[in-house]
Amino acid sequence: MSITIVYTIATLSIIGTAAAVILYFVAQKFKVFEDPRIDQVEEALPSANCGGCGYAGCRAFAEACVKASDLGNLNCPVGGNETMNDVASLLGLEAVKKDPRVAYIRCNGTCDHRPKTSNFDGATTCAISASVYSGESDCEFGCLGHGDCVDSCEFDAIDLRAGMGVPLILDDKCVACGACVEACPKDLIELRKKFPKNRKIVVACRNEAKGGVARKACKVACIGCGKCEKECKFDAITIVNNLAFIDSDKCKLCRKCVAVCPTNAIIELNFPPRKIKVVEKKENSTA
Repeated sequence: MSITIVYTIATLSIIGTAAAVILYFVAQKFKVFEDPRIDQVEEALPSANCGGCGYAGCRAFAEACVKASDLGNLNCPVGGNETMNDVASLLGLEAVKKDPRVAYIRCNGTCDHRPKTSNFDGATTCAISASVYSGESDCEFGCLGHGDCVDSCEFDAIDLRAGMGVPLILDDKCVACGACVEACPKDLIELRKKFPKNRKIVVACRNEAKGGVARKACKVACIGCGKCEKECKFDAITIVNNLAFIDSDKCKLCRKCVAVCPTNAIIELNFPPRKIKVVEKKENSTA
């Protein structure tokens, strides 16, 4: 073996050793210490990575929980109260119980209620359609029916019903992640309080046009008459921009507003049939 080869091997060995020593001290200098509880919290989460919590996935949410002094402003909609109780137990904190939510499409403008007045031959996505025209009916506020919300849902909780014009959210599958809310360009979908037996009372309309114009575009449009607002004893209904809105956190499901709505814009879902009161007329008999 020549002296040149020996020198070469020795030089490379010295350089490699020096580099290893330098890298070691650099790694120690910039070493990031991660709280082991982050892994524990992440393991307790449902691993949906849906972003419904407001963070970029379960890992980011776990980091936020570990750094927080309380969990009042943190919530995993997929796991619900049970998951947040587990997280609180791991961190020695107290979980704040929150009402479960469910998504709802505030439009009842099906093909039967909202006549089709035009035809769109462009790309069949709600986002593109909303950017170039108002819709295939005279209601510029209604559902476009192309199913962007369906594509955004990772839990198969939305059914694009053929021939209906408006998708249907399946309450038992919905986890209130909010993906469909972000996907709807018409701002039709909201997260509402989830009541027992999936019961709900909602104003299924987003039409802000004045009464006559709204009613012409859709037979079940809200006309902003205010009768429901006057009827509600719980201040759960407000009228803004010719449109009624029912706050699900204040609503007591009394159903009185449904009875006074002249256009059937307020709908009640999953209730038992109303009892029909029979009034008997007594005839006065003469002796």
